[in-house]
Amino acid sequence: MKKIIMFASVAALGLGVAACDSAAENKMEDKAEAVEDQADAKADEMRAGETSPAMEEKADAVEAAGEAKSDAMEEKADNMDSTPQ
Repeated sequence: MKKIIMFASVAALGLGVAACDSAAENKMEDKAEAVEDQADAKADEMRAGETSPAMEEKADAVEAAGEAKSDAMEEKADNMDSTPQ
């Protein structure tokens, strides 16, 4: 019985460690978040300066591009640990 409990504990610990993000993955995700934050700040700055529909569209495009780039970076980060070594 003790062996079964010990084996189950080791297996659970192994699964828990496997689910953790690596330092490199966390760093990449932080960079992705910074990219999105910068794009949001730039879009907000554009909206504050001029309120024309054309400027609003440009600001939306900047925001969307930043989000797309950030999402791609996060996807790449998520795949870092799942790629076989």
